[in-house]
This record gives sequence, structure tokens and C-alpha cells, in this order.
Amino acid sequence: MRAIVTGAAGFIGSHLSESLARAGHDVVGIDAFTDYYDRALKDRNAAAVTAAGATVRELDLATADLHDVVAGADVIFHFAGQPGLSASTPLASYVRNNITATERLLAAVEATASQAFFVNIATSSVYGAMATEPETVLPAPTSHYGITKLAAEHLAMAAHSQRGLAACSLRIFSVFGPRERPEKLFPLLIRSITEDRPFPLFEGAREHERSFTYVGDIVEGCVAAWERREAVTGEVVNLGTEACYRTTEGIDIVQELMGQEARFDMKPRRPGDQMRTSASIAKARRLLGYAPSTSLRDGLEAEVAWFTRP
Repeated sequence: MRAIVTGAAGFIGSHLSESLARAGHDVVGIDAFTDYYDRALKDRNAAAVTAAGATVRELDLATADLHDVVAGADVIFHFAGQPGLSASTPLASYVRNNITATERLLAAVEATASQAFFVNIATSSVYGAMATEPETVLPAPTSHYGITKLAAEHLAMAAHSQRGLAACSLRIFSVFGPRERPEKLFPLLIRSITEDRPFPLFEGAREHERSFTYVGDIVEGCVAAWERREAVTGEVVNLGTEACYRTTEGIDIVQELMGQEARFDMKPRRPGDQMRTSASIAKARRLLGYAPSTSLRDGLEAEVAWFTRP
């Protein structure tokens, strides 16, 4: 199998790229290495992907010629995009990196008459403040991130329904684990404790409820989407865990694992943040045989070990 993974130097994309390469597949990773966070972290991820036997190319999906890249691909996993809920990130960045980039990638696939299976990576943020329902519920995103990721999903699904592209979209829920983006809850908490500096905590965040899903379980779901592509073509599928935890439970586990309490710096409530996510995964179980198995504690133990290793 020849696989293209966009966002291959990012958090989940690097794990999937590494896993596919170690399984013996021909993997080409694409990443723009944007300055959303420290490039050194992405370089570290890319090095692990390359060491596993994959190729990583630095390309911007919004501007680069993509035809030669996608030619001959059997499957494309599209992780790349503008992440996060940062108030300092303008809407134009979300439009460029989530909508324009996806449209250009789809256009390149269709122009090459490729038979590639297109796996769009969406997000629980498309559901809005309460992401607890099955895929049949009407999305109601409350952030620029969720709005533009929903638009990208619609582009992929329209390419399938209107022009016959084999595609599906996976909506992922609160992924955590080694290599997690540095501005997310657990990496920030781990680094704050390690460096003995205040941890920024948004008002009300302790009581948020999340389907914290270990990255390895998400990788297994993505691979299953390829292996069972006939079953999921044209489908939107939630990938997460049915286990739901309050944020404060995760904070307590990290503090226990590190043997030290954090000092909290309370911040105003963050606009567009989700109050509760609880992944409804009956469809994923039925179509993909999906069965996430990693507990929050076990996953956090792996994450703390990765972030604190020399």
C-alpha cells in the first residue's frame, strides 16, 4: 500500500505515519511545518517518522503543486489543518489551512484520476458545545476551528456524493498521548510542573467532561477505515472513547504520576470551548470493529514518560 499522510509531523499524523511504515507500507508524509508551535517539536516527530522508514516532504497544501504527490496513492489520510481555539489565530488562517488546503488536495486527487481512498480527519468540535450525540445529529460548531473543519468535511463528502471519490470522514474526540501539541491541557500541565511555573487554567475548565482518547486507539481506527473502506465509503464516523472524565480527574492523575502539585493561574473562560464530549461510537464499532482500550491513567502514564524523558 502507498499511503499519503498530511500533517505527518504533527501529533496524530506522526503516530499514524510511523505505524504504517513499521508495518511495511510505502508512506509519504506531508507537512507545512508552520509556526503555530515550535518547529523543533515537529522536526523531532518527523525524525521518528523517517526512522520508521517513511518519507517526509515539506509542502504547503494551500500553495504547492500536489498532483505528483498524490499520483499513485492507494490511500490519503488528511490530518493537516489549522488547529486550536486560540483567540490570537485569525479566521483567515482557519479558512486557508482547513478549507482551501482541503479543496486543493481533493482537486489534485480528482485531477490525477486517482483511485485513492480519501480519509478526512474531522473533529468532535463540529458538534458544538455538547459533543455527545451520534453522527446523525445536526452539527452546530461554536468556534472558527469547528466551523472550518466542518466545511472541510463537507468538501470531502461532496467529492464522494457528487463526483464519485471514495471517501469517508472520521470525527475524532479529545486525543492525548506522547507528542501531543504543546498548548494542549496535558503537555502544558506536565511542562508547568516540570519547570515549576504557574499552569494557565481557564475558568470552568476543571468541570469540563471529555472523551479523552489515547492516540494509539485513534491510529487503530484510522487503519481500520482503510482496511474496511468498502464499509465506510461515504460515511461520517465518530472515533473516540465512550469513557467520559472530568478535566480535574486528568489533572489529578498527572499530579500523582509526577509526585508534585501544579500552581494554577486562572484565566477567563475561553470562547468556543466545549463543555462536554462523550463519543457515541456505535457506528465505529459496527463498521470498523473499533474497540478503544487504553484507559486515561495508562495513556497519561505514557504521555508523562515521553514528555519528561531526558
